[in-house]
Amino acid sequence: MTSLKPLMERNFLEYASYVVVDRAIPDLRDGCKPVQRRILHTLSTMDDGKFTKVANIIGECMKLHPHGDVSIGDALVVLANKGRALNNFDLGFFIEKQGNFGNIMTGDGPAASRYIECRLTPLAKEVLFNPALTSTLPSYDGRREEPESLPAKVPVVLMLGTEGIAVGMATTILPHNFGELLKAQVKILRGEGFRLVPDFATGGMMDASSYEDGLGKVTVRARIEADGERRVVISELAWGTTVDSLMESIEGAIGKGKVKISNITDKTGEEVRIELDLPRGVTADEVIPQLYAFTDCEVTHSSNIVVIRDRKPAEPTVKQILEDCTARLQDIIRRELEHLLGNLADKQHWLTLEQLFIENRVYKKIEAQTTEEGVRQAVWTGMAAFKALFVRDMVDADVDRLLEIRIKRISQFDIDKNRKDIDDIVRQIKEAKAKLKDLVGTTIGWLEYLHDKYAKFFPRRTQNLKAMAQIDEKAVARANIRLGYDAETGYFGVAVKAADKEFKVSEYDKLIAILQDGTYRIMAPPEKVLLEGKVLHLDRFDPDKGLTVTVLYRDKGKLPWAKKVHIQGFIHDKIYELIKDGGRVDHLLLGNTSGAAVSQMVPAPKQRVHEETFDLATLEPCGLAARGTRMAERPTAKIVLRPKG
Repeated sequence: MTSLKPLMERNFLEYASYVVVDRAIPDLRDGCKPVQRRILHTLSTMDDGKFTKVANIIGECMKLHPHGDVSIGDALVVLANKGRALNNFDLGFFIEKQGNFGNIMTGDGPAASRYIECRLTPLAKEVLFNPALTSTLPSYDGRREEPESLPAKVPVVLMLGTEGIAVGMATTILPHNFGELLKAQVKILRGEGFRLVPDFATGGMMDASSYEDGLGKVTVRARIEADGERRVVISELAWGTTVDSLMESIEGAIGKGKVKISNITDKTGEEVRIELDLPRGVTADEVIPQLYAFTDCEVTHSSNIVVIRDRKPAEPTVKQILEDCTARLQDIIRRELEHLLGNLADKQHWLTLEQLFIENRVYKKIEAQTTEEGVRQAVWTGMAAFKALFVRDMVDADVDRLLEIRIKRISQFDIDKNRKDIDDIVRQIKEAKAKLKDLVGTTIGWLEYLHDKYAKFFPRRTQNLKAMAQIDEKAVARANIRLGYDAETGYFGVAVKAADKEFKVSEYDKLIAILQDGTYRIMAPPEKVLLEGKVLHLDRFDPDKGLTVTVLYRDKGKLPWAKKVHIQGFIHDKIYELIKDGGRVDHLLLGNTSGAAVSQMVPAPKQRVHEETFDLATLEPCGLAARGTRMAERPTAKIVLRPKG
């Protein structure tokens, strides 16, 4: 019997190696995981300056990527949301977005790939691609070629930051500021010291005193400021949190009596704005430290740098990564200059041959020839007289090209322009050789050019504080709140004194208001809010149990509908709709219902049926967006409730 142990061990090692090297851990050379590299390469090959549907990009990238459309789409969205240009929410480091790509601040997901578009940014085109310097390897099915690594001229792995989990290892690389990375590379070339700390797209404040060269941790706080005496505003988030997760953590702290806040309002648009209303007797100076102590307004991130270097996992420091990237940048610039010199030499060689061929009428020597061999020999003989003027020796391919020159080209040949073109090429060759001779200075000049052109679009967003004092936990006592509702004015809240209806609630209670137009909102006890329209239901709301309601309504065409909805999940103060496309609620029933609803028809000529009865017990719960069940086939003047039977 053959043992399976060696086979399993070998297969597991191969799988582990694949996950580490080809999936989860970024390559130090271009800072990309394989799927990111394939996405960027695909965007480059498809680039025509216009936005392209993400669905098309995914389809094209699938020719290179073995893991299907979902993994490509998710990776593309994450990559597109890396970096955020100043005053341009849709411009990231390497991908410019058009459409809903989700929001790293709110946590909202992206639209379907067929609805969103993207293209490469000018920065990506300038620093990531050069086909002449890119080595390729076969794709997973052997049908195409894909880049082994991109000739990246910026430290991508530190710009983007990344997380990845492989077999037996994981990486967490915190993102750093683009401009600061370029300045650090200049200091490396000049032999100067530097210190880098992370920078997060969501802003906030940071204590990086325990972060040293990529080792250790950083503590990040949301930016919270007082807005008057009764409100604090969160305008920036701690990295790794979203508006929803932060609000959830605040609500959790409120529910545990850790923080005393009466109302949370999310007014986030392109910028974060979460308004926290404070109850009476509570000040911002008390609440802000509590938020940092008991909620996700303060989080800690640990750095664990693991990258692929020479096809093996490595754990370099930030300085070592930058030194490697800087050395690679010098090598790329050297190869670019050498490639440029080769092209310039080829161009100078051809222009010189063309000039000698036309200016000295060598083409006349082929007129008397009757064979192809004679024609070619005539060119060789005619050009041999000017060999001393050649840039390099002439070859058969040059003869072929000279013979392809058309009569029109010869008749319109501009000698002065040709000589000027040659002089320009000679000047460019001298400049390229000078740059090669001073490669360090050339690299510094490139980095300074790149910094001047692009760093202003990606300023530091996270304020680096030397140290942030630890906050002690404080217990917060509950307080009763009186709420009043004035039916005449529609105002509801603490500030409403003369009221038709009153509530005694705690600051942690939630209230639900359902109006006749079919809208409802769930709110914390408000200071004063206007409920526009007739209120059908106004009471406490238990988020854990929710509330089941049955709505009987008529749409714009007066057709009667019934729907049963269980209300539970919600966002504070968001206005939800129980009925769609207008209409009017005739009856709102709470809990499980029985009995019948009678639809009294709109009178019409020759009408025989004047009423239709609908058994409410037959209603099944449906989603909020559903229209419900149609109770009658004709327009209804009135819906009447009657006991069943």
